[in-house]
Amino acid sequence: MSELVPGGNVPLPGGMLTVRVPGPFDVSALVTDDSGRVGGDGDFVFYNQPTAPGARLRGDTLTLDPAGLRAGATRVTVVVSAADPGTPLARLPVPTLHVTDPRGRPLVRFAPPSPRQETVLLLAEVYRRGGGWKLRALGQGYADGLAGLARDFGVDVVEEGPAPPSPPTAPPPAATTSAARPTATAVRPSAPAPSRTPASASAPTLVRPSGPSPEPDGFLALVNRDRAAAGCTPVAVDTRLAAAARAHAAAMAAAGRLGTEGADGVSLHQRLTATGYQYLAVGEHLVSGPRTPAEFVAYCLRADRTRRVLRDPAFTHTGLAHVRDGRTGDTYWTALWASPLTPAGLARTEADVVHLTNGERARAGLRPLGVDPLLATVARAHSADMVARRFYSHTSPEGSRPWDRAAAAGSTRRTIGENIACGQRSPAEVVEDWMNSPGHRANILKPDFTHIGVGFAGGGPAGTYWTQLFGA
Repeated sequence: MSELVPGGNVPLPGGMLTVRVPGPFDVSALVTDDSGRVGGDGDFVFYNQPTAPGARLRGDTLTLDPAGLRAGATRVTVVVSAADPGTPLARLPVPTLHVTDPRGRPLVRFAPPSPRQETVLLLAEVYRRGGGWKLRALGQGYADGLAGLARDFGVDVVEEGPAPPSPPTAPPPAATTSAARPTATAVRPSAPAPSRTPASASAPTLVRPSGPSPEPDGFLALVNRDRAAAGCTPVAVDTRLAAAARAHAAAMAAAGRLGTEGADGVSLHQRLTATGYQYLAVGEHLVSGPRTPAEFVAYCLRADRTRRVLRDPAFTHTGLAHVRDGRTGDTYWTALWASPLTPAGLARTEADVVHLTNGERARAGLRPLGVDPLLATVARAHSADMVARRFYSHTSPEGSRPWDRAAAAGSTRRTIGENIACGQRSPAEVVEDWMNSPGHRANILKPDFTHIGVGFAGGGPAGTYWTQLFGA
């Protein structure tokens, strides 16, 4: 997988691409030719017009078939804006682009520099080069929002106005999930602003209708009926998860936006661990729009990503809450899913990471790593420390480094290496991310290493923290 910086580009394989920007954002796309001109209404893909030749938008995911674009189209620009119109992007998590191939394998990840006053951001563009297609990371935006977009692309955009008095309909749900962040060093040079030639085309009106307040009942029965049909065991409501969900839904309503972190700087996962619930596996749905639990569950079942969370067999407990923003009438939903931390479950999770790591070494013709209990203790302590003190680094706040921590615990290993990651929700996901990162892959496949210790901890801003400590 390629990690891009602004201005960076990468060739794309043939076939369909999936472009996803999780979070409290509206994703849209502009189809243009080499001059940057839109050809008409159909070239603007957004929530009120989600399809065009070669492009389809569902929630936070844009599916592109470059070969299927309209005649003359040579570029698709991916645009993000706040789901709450007019909200500066600086108030939201950084919009991160994830691109996967037709088999779901990650191709590209791009996290732009943190926006400031921008309300609309050009995140990336897929463009034709010779006989193939490439993706370029952009990361430039407009402080004047849709007006800037219209100016540069020639798109007529009608800003949202008051809701009409006709019978209300539910707004399209929006959702966010936590992003996985293996540690890495990246330089983000500024990229030149793109040159655009205005065109004379119009686009549909962006409208977000409002809906009545939600009904609170029936969630668990709906969920367990679907889980049973999928062959999963039922979940039970846990009052601690429900309390954390209620606090987070209220924080989102107070801020007027979706996000895993409230305006108070407290993350959803910190709210959960503050109730005393220590978890081994965790998932969440953060959604605005549905009016009833039935609509909420229907939304969660509509997309594969959100459906997998609801049906995940690892979860045993759930909690749901919704809070209405009295200023806008929007309803903010939080659903938490978790399984409790047990000594046996923690040992199994960490052993799975070791097993998957040794599988990668076996494929490279390397001998397996033996488990060193002392390294495992140090790795587990570092993951727990990152959760407790809200940092994410190989170096602790007081300056200790991996080899310092290993030596302080009594290790006599001559060489020490460390991989850390946060946000991944399973051993398979974290090992895959490490293997897709050159520096982490080098540690996993280093022939000199003979032993390993793995540590996991749940909580903190990212939800999950993982540490691999290698020794020779």
